[in-house]
Amino acid sequence: MAERKALLILHGKQALNEEVRAAVLARREAGWELAVRLTWEAGDAARLVDEALAAGYPTLIAGGGDGTLREIAEAMALSAAQASLALLPLGTANDFARAAGVPLLPGEALALLDEPSQSIDLGEVDGQLFLNMATGGFGSRITANTSEELKKLLGGAAYFLTGLTRFSEVHSAFGRFRGPGFTWEGEFLALGIGNGRQAGGGHVLCPQARVDDGLLDICIVPASPDLVGTLGTLLSGGILGLESVSLSARLPWVEVEAAEGLDINLDGEPLESKHLRFTARPAALRMHLPAGSPLLRAAD
Repeated sequence: MAERKALLILHGKQALNEEVRAAVLARREAGWELAVRLTWEAGDAARLVDEALAAGYPTLIAGGGDGTLREIAEAMALSAAQASLALLPLGTANDFARAAGVPLLPGEALALLDEPSQSIDLGEVDGQLFLNMATGGFGSRITANTSEELKKLLGGAAYFLTGLTRFSEVHSAFGRFRGPGFTWEGEFLALGIGNGRQAGGGHVLCPQARVDDGLLDICIVPASPDLVGTLGTLLSGGILGLESVSLSARLPWVEVEAAEGLDINLDGEPLESKHLRFTARPAALRMHLPAGSPLLRAAD
């Protein structure tokens, strides 16, 4: 049996979360040696990953939102360690956890420590790794400009409300896209390059994405004469309507050129460039996911 020893890297804002405390105690009572460390400022999560791996922990747990998960997953993958990762979703959107079928209740999420870990892919761009999705265009600006107070009050609906209030700022961007067997150029409103399926509080851009297929799913929403209708579909997360106005592809890599520059949101991390190359990094990490997770090919 694998060693039942793990370290939880917990976002500092969750230090007084009683549900988390109860879930940790329950795992300990079930026989797990479970330690907890808190983050305080930028860079803490990566530092704690290095310390945990040096101490020989075979399993780490990311306790926080999609940004915390990205930072911990990146640090683990760059270390090339054999440790596995579990997720304790505590953010506002929890987009990766929801798409993967990870329970949002702390006790149920930590119970996944007993599930065998699976090899999963990561995405890479400009030297940075991401687990869930890179988004660009109007949708990424919504995510970046939604206040923490509004997210705390309304949860994922905060992104929708922010989008409604920023319609006057909408403008398209011109881009060129190139990948194996795929080329497109033109004006677009939104872009999703997914290892996972959704971003920004439930906006599903890549509904067929898998985390273990060695590919990135590409979704481009071209500028449309029906601007209001397209944006309404995008903001409401209505993928059935979005499919009729979007372009999609599944590629091991894709290059994006935007002469005016492109603002990208990388699981909460901002990135700006005129030329970006996105690549899939197959089997970069081992993660504890539910049996039958929609993000695994075995679920097909």
